[in-house]
Amino acid sequence: MKLLKQDVFGNVLLIKRYLIRILGIISHRRFRGTNHLIIDGSEIINNLPDKNVLFVSNHQTYFADVTAMIHVFNASLNGRWNSLKKRSYLKNIKLNIYFIAAKETMNSGIIPKILSYAGAIPISRTWREHGRDIKRKVNKEEIRNVQKALHNGWVITFPQGTTKPWSPIRKGTAHIIKENKPLVVPIVIDRFRRSFDKTGLRIKKKGTKQHLKIKQPLVIDYNSETLDSIVEKISFAIEQHHSDEYKTTG
Repeated sequence: MKLLKQDVFGNVLLIKRYLIRILGIISHRRFRGTNHLIIDGSEIINNLPDKNVLFVSNHQTYFADVTAMIHVFNASLNGRWNSLKKRSYLKNIKLNIYFIAAKETMNSGIIPKILSYAGAIPISRTWREHGRDIKRKVNKEEIRNVQKALHNGWVITFPQGTTKPWSPIRKGTAHIIKENKPLVVPIVIDRFRRSFDKTGLRIKKKGTKQHLKIKQPLVIDYNSETLDSIVEKISFAIEQHHSDEYKTTG
């Protein structure tokens, strides 16, 4: 008999709650103080179902991106739309939020391992490891973990699988969408790489206005749409389509 309630991965919810609260208190000034996070569209959060929601976003740092999202989600659920004013929203935390992260990154030190307890779903990248191109088969157990998390709550994923801008969307995300039929909510972030180092743990520049925009859920025909069609929709939604690159750089 379990004495303490756990999440779907066996993490004790009481420990998880206090860990996220402590990390939230520590990181709050990084988005409201040292730097300023401009938020748009967070009222959408309150209209989402409690389970089977997949957030797809571009990626700029390993940890600051997802940390900002968890702040915004919880602030919105506590009535703070488009604002992180007053961190009292950290007293009432949604505990069934998970995020997909590279296993290599989550095993890179003590801090990532601590952060992992907050809701990480470690995934072995099939195309790259330790800076080298590789070819590895998909780990089916890891995919089942993503499905398990979706069936329990919300999952954040960065479908490019890298912090390098304009990288292609990995089809693995489209496979997850086809198989699990989640509500897919796009998020676009900007200027995180200006204010943080690549890890997102160290502040690089103060006084930066970061941006986080939550968009309306994508309309997807789960039965008839192809993987390529879903990939195309995601790339446009998170503003990482090659045509957008030409507009920006041209």
